[in-house]
Amino acid sequence: MNGTIFKYLTFTFLFNILSAYAVKDGNFTPIVLWHGMGDSCCFSFSLGAVKEKLEQTLPGVHVVSLRIGGSEISDVENGYFLHPDKQIQMACDLIKSDSLLENGFNAIGFSQGAQFLRALVQRCPTVKVKNLISLGGQHQGVYGLPNCGSLSNTLCDYVRRLLNHAAYLDWVQKALVQATYWHDPLHEQEYQNYSSFLSDINNELTINNDYVQRLQKLDNLILVKFENDTIVEPVETEWFGFYKPGQSEIIQTLKESPLYTEDRLGLRKLDENSKLQLLGTPGNHLKFEWSWFEENIINPYLKN
Repeated sequence: MNGTIFKYLTFTFLFNILSAYAVKDGNFTPIVLWHGMGDSCCFSFSLGAVKEKLEQTLPGVHVVSLRIGGSEISDVENGYFLHPDKQIQMACDLIKSDSLLENGFNAIGFSQGAQFLRALVQRCPTVKVKNLISLGGQHQGVYGLPNCGSLSNTLCDYVRRLLNHAAYLDWVQKALVQATYWHDPLHEQEYQNYSSFLSDINNELTINNDYVQRLQKLDNLILVKFENDTIVEPVETEWFGFYKPGQSEIIQTLKESPLYTEDRLGLRKLDENSKLQLLGTPGNHLKFEWSWFEENIINPYLKN
């Protein structure tokens, strides 16, 4: 065989082999994003930019930023006024309709979207979430609403007053998303009895074993707390901490709470199996450096 032809064929063979491995290495697990209150799936200054950055960092990755509604505007509005139960069912249907997600995906929730994604894992049996990443999620709820996103000041003030005085009325629970994860530590029993969303997904009154078992299927539950957060009250809710019942000053950590001591949600088991990761980062709510995100989130959890 001519030496030049042999070298060419050898080079072509090696190039094809290396190219095949390169494609395999770039075949990253898909990612699903869910935005927070006052945001939308695709705004260029928020999740649209995050999606683009992920696609640049992980070439070829399939990224879905969930849009709840027919437009970006309705997506924002639904974040305030469409009950989480309906939003989660819509998200479940969207994911089931995407064949590229059927073999599993990593999920990243931003603020309010984080507890919604956790509920998706617990309630939607067909989804296969590998790593669930919560950025500033309010997993034990909130007791304060200092920032209302895109709402006008007048409407924002009205929402605050409504939550402070009537959060657990049936019509408020049905009409206002934030009421469904309003957690009043001064009226703990009322919260447990009448919260139409958070009390359920946290197994406050009864234990739904499906919720527990589905969380155990995660590779990791990663909870990120923003250490200088002035938006979420209390900030410890981002690590499943909250005020001790009956007052609103002393914090009870996750490990001190019945959620952990009674393992009502399976979090202790996740922790014992090294699948519960608590991360902290400087900065206010959802403010982080991409270099930090790449080192602490992308490299260990998304490059798979």
